[in-house]
Amino acid sequence: MHPFEKKLALAWPPPQWCDVTVLVALSGGADSVALLRAMAALRTADTSPQCVGALCAAHLNHRLRGEEADADERFVAELCRRWDIPCEVGHADVAAELPPGGAGLETVARNARYQFLESAAARCGARYVAVAHTADDQAETILHRILRGTAVAGLSGMPRARPLGHAGLLRPLLDFRRSEVLAYLSDIGQPFRTDRTNADLRFTRNRLRHELLPHLAREYNPNVVEALLRLGRLADEARQWMQQQVEPLREAGCRAIERPGRGVHVDPRRLESEPAALVRELLVNVWRRQGWPMQQMGFEQWDLLADLARAAGKPSG
Repeated sequence: MHPFEKKLALAWPPPQWCDVTVLVALSGGADSVALLRAMAALRTADTSPQCVGALCAAHLNHRLRGEEADADERFVAELCRRWDIPCEVGHADVAAELPPGGAGLETVARNARYQFLESAAARCGARYVAVAHTADDQAETILHRILRGTAVAGLSGMPRARPLGHAGLLRPLLDFRRSEVLAYLSDIGQPFRTDRTNADLRFTRNRLRHELLPHLAREYNPNVVEALLRLGRLADEARQWMQQQVEPLREAGCRAIERPGRGVHVDPRRLESEPAALVRELLVNVWRRQGWPMQQMGFEQWDLLADLARAAGKPSG
């Protein structure tokens, strides 16, 4: 067994998933190809009677790159045919769905991808949806949120697991560096597709990856990725503690308004004596539960909202 596969077996032990259906998000890029290939190898190696589940793949063609995107789709379909893995293929005209003056291309594409994965998981009866975000992706996410301004929850980065419809979305490669992924694919001679838009510096994520992080590593800290990941782990510990304090406050002071589009009523009298940090996290929690867009909400916005909520509970005059 390749060391990459052994590490994945420790990160997400096969007995936890080999008896159910797992859907792997497969773009055709290095990370997702490595994840599916390694999971297939682990499942084949597990000969226990309990390993009766199935592996499926799902690929969404965003129709943003013309023939190149169609070639990715053909590559994925052939890969799954060769590995005897069922593959769900979907199409979305992301460019046509861009709202005027609203969310950007990256946001609309991401939303379309997760909506497709949720529906694909329901169709194939998947218990888990596995996506191939790596430690490098996590570091980029944390840095992006630092620059944008975020609460403690945002500093913790992408969660390892979260609900996705009736399935659970997992990120088994969050402890893997991108260099490990590429070395694995090179060792086993496995080709993959390269998305040229990943080098397009018009996108913020690409500028972080190709310009800012290399500059920080070269000029300030060669271990900047590890430093960001450590910050994320510490922030996640703080987030979990804060969440324990937020839950009773949310249950006592917030209630959803039943009519669609009316949102949540927050009782300001329950917040006036609470620390600002706790009120901020409460508001982030409520916001996320409602599924409202987070892109424009940085620390300044959360802090202002918390101040308004606490001030509303204080007697006038």
